[in-house]
Amino acid sequence: MTAHAVYPSLYAKRVFITGGASGIGAALVDAFAAQGAAVAFVDINTQAGRALARDLQASGGPQPISFTPCDVADVAALQSTLQKQAEAMGGLDVLINNVASDQRHQTETLSPASWRANLAINLDPTFFATQAALPFLQAAVAAAVINISSLNAFLGPADMPAYAAAKSAILGLTKAQAREFGQAKIRVNAIVPGWVDTPAQRERGWLTPQTQAAWIDQCALKTLIEPSDVARLAMFLASNEARMITGQSFVIDAGRT
Repeated sequence: MTAHAVYPSLYAKRVFITGGASGIGAALVDAFAAQGAAVAFVDINTQAGRALARDLQASGGPQPISFTPCDVADVAALQSTLQKQAEAMGGLDVLINNVASDQRHQTETLSPASWRANLAINLDPTFFATQAALPFLQAAVAAAVINISSLNAFLGPADMPAYAAAKSAILGLTKAQAREFGQAKIRVNAIVPGWVDTPAQRERGWLTPQTQAAWIDQCALKTLIEPSDVARLAMFLASNEARMITGQSFVIDAGRT
């Protein structure tokens, strides 16, 4: 597990995270658990999710860590799981919409079903998880929604147009819901990571020595972003230190843009 700075003013005592079993999601689960928060998370990867929850619980944290297998493309299952987990935690302070699938594809060959499948993972859960979380967030003393977008919303890579479209839409949704929820003191912000070094990126052959060197060459900081870097930004946005920040998108890309 990664060592984390302590945020004494952390609002997030009850956190729900989508796509929490690996990569950025696992770093988010780890980080908030380390702050003493009760964390519930979902992922379609049952084996990885159960292993993470078991390891964190075994480390002796003061609050429960709960994992539920869930296909977030099933809206009813996602919303039902969120509601049950929020009730079990006695409420919800922070929702982190992290789940995504950055499979490569081309406009020329993308079928209507594949287009919809991309949005069903990369956009729809952000809206529908927030919809289900809203009554709990409204009841909290202070609450936050943190949406994970992607630098690809700005860069527009040629090999994932549906993914880039979904991640761009998340930025607009963040702005709109920050306005909509402001009177309820619910803050809504987005994190826009650049290329993050995760096992999946390497296992799928996307992050190779060649692509890594090309990416770093374009960055001001000559190193790759780690999942924990994203998690630390999320902890800040969930804390009282960010109490007047809403409707914003925070790029974390080592100075790529």
